[in-house]
Amino acid sequence: MKIRYFDHAATTPVSDTVMQAMLPYFQIEYGNASALYSLGRTSKKALEEARRKVANSIGALPKEIYFTSCGSESDNLALKGIAYANKEKGNHIITSKIEHPAVINTCKNLENQGFEVTYLNVDSNGFINLEELANSIKPQTILISIMFANNEIGTIQPIKEIGIIAHKNNIIFHTDSVQAIGNIKIDVNEYNIDLLSISGHKLYAPKGVGALYVREGINFEKIQDGGHQEKDKRAGTENVAEIVGLGRAIEEIYQEYEKYNKKLIDLREYYIEQIEKSDLNYKLNGDRKKRLPGNVNISFSGVNAQELLLALDERGICASAGSACSTGNPMPSHVLTAIGLSPELANGTLRVSFGKDNNKEDVDFLVQSLKEIIPIIQKNA
Repeated sequence: MKIRYFDHAATTPVSDTVMQAMLPYFQIEYGNASALYSLGRTSKKALEEARRKVANSIGALPKEIYFTSCGSESDNLALKGIAYANKEKGNHIITSKIEHPAVINTCKNLENQGFEVTYLNVDSNGFINLEELANSIKPQTILISIMFANNEIGTIQPIKEIGIIAHKNNIIFHTDSVQAIGNIKIDVNEYNIDLLSISGHKLYAPKGVGALYVREGINFEKIQDGGHQEKDKRAGTENVAEIVGLGRAIEEIYQEYEKYNKKLIDLREYYIEQIEKSDLNYKLNGDRKKRLPGNVNISFSGVNAQELLLALDERGICASAGSACSTGNPMPSHVLTAIGLSPELANGTLRVSFGKDNNKEDVDFLVQSLKEIIPIIQKNA
């Protein structure tokens, strides 16, 4: 049975070229990047080359890039690092109600440590209100953290305007760009971004590697003790092979950006059009156009998403009911709840996220499967 994969927002396969770039650093160039002998210097050189590639992709300086194990660690390091370093200036943080759990739960942790957090509302498409953001700022506000694009409904926030508001009020601005990197062209200076989180496995690099951009001159504290790697901000022996993979992946995806972006948008629009032509009772979640190029989040009335996913899986179709980080949580998605969906619609939601290997034939197979499966589930409900 052919597997048709539509869950690239959860993870992507490692590309062949990325794998080939990584392989020497597992068995041949295996030196510790902190070692002074030639084997170590070779690893260090590869590490710094990857740092340059990541920096170039977002208009940053190489010295502003810190490698981590994943996007969640990058979010933790950004929020806690800034909060701890600026606690004498203030204790107030602003974020939104639809952030990734790595941000939401970090904020809750900081609240337990005496910090105050404002969680901004979003409208029915998932956009924050810039006026509400501006009105939420206090003299003790030290950080604004708003995700670039939502991992569930694909909504792209007005990041440039958020950055302007933050800088006008002398506030540090962080954005979780895990879903945006590779899907949107980002220049940290143009978008007024001070900190930005990246995860490799969303853009055809392996799981277990990420990065955090921190604008030069912004002080932040480390959150784990150990060695002095990453300029004494992130202890632990660097995962050279996977860092090389991240560098290669992010360089490649932006070299082919126009072609890749157009393909994803074409597939997204084709899928939505086929759903519109069907007799299915559905609701598209998120803005029709201001969304990630490969993201389509649709709620079907009278459908249990778990049943739908299992039925699709029997046909070789891989999709999602929402964030992979929330799988197993019986409660409706906090994102879908925040945009005002009823529990019934929230529990009947299917997220499809396209990638470079998908095609219209795959979409046709998916839509036909939905047209056959959904009426059966509704009838048996």
